[in-house]
Amino acid sequence: MSVGRSEHPRFELGLNSFGEVATDGGRVLDDAETVRLLVEEARLAEAVGLDVFSVGEHYREGHNDSATPVLLAAIATATRRIGLGTSVTVLSTNDPVRLYQEFSTLDAVSGGRARIVLGRASATESFALFGYDLADYERLFEEKLDLFLRLEREERVTWSGTVRPPLTGQRLHPRMRPGGIPTWIGVGGSPDSVVRAARHGLPLMMAVIGGRPQRFARNVQLYLTALQRFGRPALPIGQHSLGLVADTDEEAVETWWRYWQPVVADLAAERGFYAPDRERYEAEVEDGALFVGSPETVARKIVRVARDLRLSRFDLKYDIMHLPRDARARTIELLGREVAPRVRELLAAGTVHA
Repeated sequence: MSVGRSEHPRFELGLNSFGEVATDGGRVLDDAETVRLLVEEARLAEAVGLDVFSVGEHYREGHNDSATPVLLAAIATATRRIGLGTSVTVLSTNDPVRLYQEFSTLDAVSGGRARIVLGRASATESFALFGYDLADYERLFEEKLDLFLRLEREERVTWSGTVRPPLTGQRLHPRMRPGGIPTWIGVGGSPDSVVRAARHGLPLMMAVIGGRPQRFARNVQLYLTALQRFGRPALPIGQHSLGLVADTDEEAVETWWRYWQPVVADLAAERGFYAPDRERYEAEVEDGALFVGSPETVARKIVRVARDLRLSRFDLKYDIMHLPRDARARTIELLGREVAPRVRELLAAGTVHA
């Protein structure tokens, strides 16, 4: 299978986790409990028929996704079918050689279920943690992406650059499948990143976390145009957004507000975002980037966005700081058992672009 090809002809639905700590009966789980909970939740995601379970990479208080390949390998031993991926891997502060070895090992352990989304990082804590300079933000990503793709696509690699020692005829082990694992580029809205994905022949994963998703239509068109210009075939487009599914719209809206509001308030103070208020929250739920509601409400919203943005994959980030574990589990159950079949039923009447 060539790098970047979709693994399934049908529309894919999956979950994203950033390893955010949960609560249970009002008690905040510790880090180890949260890690074990993610393995349980991935097992549940497979049982209810979801296509992929992805884990991010962050270095913030309350997040437990800093050793993503290790966590995915643990999930691989607890599951048999579900795809195992990353919601983002911060390639800029990873070594491409080590990353190749980690994910080729994951792919072997899981029987060919590994996939990866590569990004430059919107949260930049890893730069200082691992001794990188933010001034090298673009150069680090571009050079390391080139090397990682060469390692995936070539049997032996000779490479030189400015961000790591050179390679001469290097053949890594364990070997990945021919062409490498499915590899996506994650973008937060930068046109340059969109064109980069097309230039390298990689699928596009859009992180849509605020505002109307349809505002990304220009990036979708830019991507499709760039693919043609570079002589590339049509490739999948995916979306990552936040949300919660509950039995009723009211329950979902009230539950998510209770835990989303303090998280966004902290981010607003840190990054200069708008202070969260109920009116703006409800606008995000109605027409924006929050997929919060009953199964029917969430399914219809996914279908609208899938058609508008020509999506072939949608991933829901279901964990948020201190959200109760039973609310997390209910989201997973409803997304797999009710939302996913309804999405595919509604899409069958129209066209899904892959």
